[in-house]
Amino acid sequence: MPFLTNETETQNIDLFFEDYGQGQPVILIHGWPLSHRAWEQQVWAIAEAGYRCIAYDRRGFGNSSAPFRSYDYSTLASDLNAIITQLELKDVVLVGFSMGGGEVVRYCTDYGTDNISKVALISSIIPLVAQKDDNQSGVPQKDLEGIMDALQEDRVDFLQGFHKNFYNYSEDNKTVSDAQLHYDWTIASHASPIATIQAAKAWAETDFRSELKNVDIPTLVVHGDADNIVPKATAGDQAAKGISNSKYEVIENGPHGLNMTHTEELNKILLDFLKS
Repeated sequence: MPFLTNETETQNIDLFFEDYGQGQPVILIHGWPLSHRAWEQQVWAIAEAGYRCIAYDRRGFGNSSAPFRSYDYSTLASDLNAIITQLELKDVVLVGFSMGGGEVVRYCTDYGTDNISKVALISSIIPLVAQKDDNQSGVPQKDLEGIMDALQEDRVDFLQGFHKNFYNYSEDNKTVSDAQLHYDWTIASHASPIATIQAAKAWAETDFRSELKNVDIPTLVVHGDADNIVPKATAGDQAAKGISNSKYEVIENGPHGLNMTHTEELNKILLDFLKS
């Protein structure tokens, strides 16, 4: 299996990645609490369209190393930087889904955009999740605390219900198959428990509003108007407004996991952006 190592003064982290196709590199950064496998319906489409598609597992998830600490966004962005530098990638396109949008923006903040040609934020947490006095559309603090408590008390049970909400799934609205729900639960439940909690704190507590100015390259923002995980009003709407060179696409009836429920529509939007 392909790995590369992000070597720091305090720890060495082995990062698992898959690398398909040739051409301009497109790096896919998965959401919480899944792995690179969440991009199944996008990897093949990007590679077949003539791009080099790289999808990796965030530390603590999938096959990557799972340290006890260090899940803040600057550390996660350093993992992304290790992939870009060690694979000697140029003219890179970064695509972040949900939590992965945080790595994209923090990378732009910490490393600049000289080597990045475009970025895409899909169902992203950018610029912030939490409800605040100046962000009334955000998720209330009691709900975020409820997630943390549930992860501590019975993580695997919480994850089972979480993925139904991820796709707005119900017995009357089977947006994905039961097999897909079980597959996601299997991926999420095998992630490091510590990483699952610490990464959740990172996406729940980090406010990227002051960093939007650092995303100074063409940006695609895609959000579903039925996202029950990351509200469109606090994320997609604000990201599109705060990033000056952005194109905003709203997917009608799109849940958080629109990469699975609206695959054809999302892939067309993403490929059109890559080709533009």
